[in-house]
Amino acid sequence: MRKLFPVTATALCVTMLPFTAIQVESAEKIGYGQGTAVDSNNCPLGAVDFNSQYNKYDAYATTNDKSRIILTFDQGYENGFTAPILDVLKEKNVRAIFFLTGDYAKKEDQLVRRMIDEGHILGNHGMTHASLPELTTDELSDEVMSLHEFVLEKYGYEMQYLRPPCGEFSEDMLSQCQKLGYKTLMWSFAYVDWQTDAQPDKSQALEKITSSAHGGGIYLLHSVSSTNAAVLGNAIDNLREQGFIL
Repeated sequence: MRKLFPVTATALCVTMLPFTAIQVESAEKIGYGQGTAVDSNNCPLGAVDFNSQYNKYDAYATTNDKSRIILTFDQGYENGFTAPILDVLKEKNVRAIFFLTGDYAKKEDQLVRRMIDEGHILGNHGMTHASLPELTTDELSDEVMSLHEFVLEKYGYEMQYLRPPCGEFSEDMLSQCQKLGYKTLMWSFAYVDWQTDAQPDKSQALEKITSSAHGGGIYLLHSVSSTNAAVLGNAIDNLREQGFIL
């Protein structure tokens, strides 16, 4: 189950600016966003461009499996909705990826153990949620691998997927993470769901999640969202009705 991405395939912040294919110096920080323009398969062009440029670093914004949509959740702190989300995922027989910060991994051991026990994948979101492209090589290694080693020691689980906090990356950062044994996962769908005091309308959110469906999609959601917890079951049903595997 853990091998979701073929090799030839913030906590609460997301940079929503469109990603554009531009030539940059390898260490220059880039703020990823999937953008609003889509191709003939409804896949955001920003995600397509990201894959074409950075697959060589095991970095992906979509997968090669066009029959599937993968749900991912960024886990910065607990707001009481992760357990209900896990309940829905278990009921619907869906496996997701949960990207943990160090603080979450240390404080929420029962939920983390439940994620593992129910077959979900744990991903690395950085020990301190630092901007990875702003770190030196040694600092980046410590930010990623200190969490890797903590989760391995505490939970007996070895992580292999990484999501850079806030979607901030550089070509050099992607290369360094690859050398550390990680695949970097961005996303091809995200919306403003992380503002706990300004949650999106449930019906509008469900429509957005459903209408944005595309093969190979990587959905970024936040588990602090009451809206996500409320609409997740219907969203899964709607995506499956369109023929996608989750």
